[in-house]
Amino acid sequence: MATKIRLQRHGRKGYAFYHIVIADSRAPRDGKFIERIGSYNPNTNPATVDLKFERALYWLQVGAQPTDTAKNILSREGVLLKKHLLGGVKKGAFTEAEAERKFETWLNAKQNAAQMEISKLNDAQKSVAKAKLDAEKAVNKAKAEALAAKKAKLAAAETEVANEENPATETPSAE
Repeated sequence: MATKIRLQRHGRKGYAFYHIVIADSRAPRDGKFIERIGSYNPNTNPATVDLKFERALYWLQVGAQPTDTAKNILSREGVLLKKHLLGGVKKGAFTEAEAERKFETWLNAKQNAAQMEISKLNDAQKSVAKAKLDAEKAVNKAKAEALAAKKAKLAAAETEVANEENPATETPSAE
């Protein structure tokens, strides 16, 4: 039986998320599967992947073939690198401790890059929010100035009308 590591679609129309499963290659996409090893949600920023690392590594070593998208996900999570390093250990290219050190170095660099990306996104969101707030303050200030000018104009018109109705307030000249 040829096994595949592939995605099984769930969710509603236009908002899909996926389960990462081990399935017989002849089974339908959303049909029967052998084991669920994780989930993938492309709707979040950045996309969220929950993966049972050891089970994915086991199935790769047993011979399960990942689909293209599953291969990209496994590569991003480091499962394919770990398999590659373990293959090097098996061939005697380096020791298991060396392989583990290389993997940890890669994993730390990847986590630092992810943190930088997340902080960059947060900073961008904050700057956009600040720009919106500044623009709104400018609009409100312009509206307040226009309203003050309109009120001053109305007050001047009212005093002018009041002066025209009461000419007695004017002082007569003495001759």
